[in-house]
Amino acid sequence: MTSFEDFYNDLARLVEKYKKRNTPIKLEQDLDNDIIKIFGEKLTALARAKNGLNDVAELAYATAEHHPYWNVLYNSSEIAITILEKWKDDISKEDVEEIEWAIKEIAQTLEKIKEKF
Repeated sequence: MTSFEDFYNDLARLVEKYKKRNTPIKLEQDLDNDIIKIFGEKLTALARAKNGLNDVAELAYATAEHHPYWNVLYNSSEIAITILEKWKDDISKEDVEEIEWAIKEIAQTLEKIKEKF
């Protein structure tokens, strides 16, 4: 067992302790990749989607132009970020224009990728 797995097991026991006290808490793990997520009572599907999308956007930002698919990932995540930010509000004309621009960027990148077939 690795020290990370030991940490996870200690954390899981702590989470169970608080669950027994009726604290709304959820623990998820991906021990193959040393990932642990803890969710509290304010967790909603929208909040969870935004949080996960932040991880995707971080990859897109960090990868920059060093990967042939970065532009597809980057623009797709930007579209999704815009949509999730406006989930409970009206989308603006400017938002639609930014989405349309991102879609064009994705289409151009996909054409470049198809040229390699």
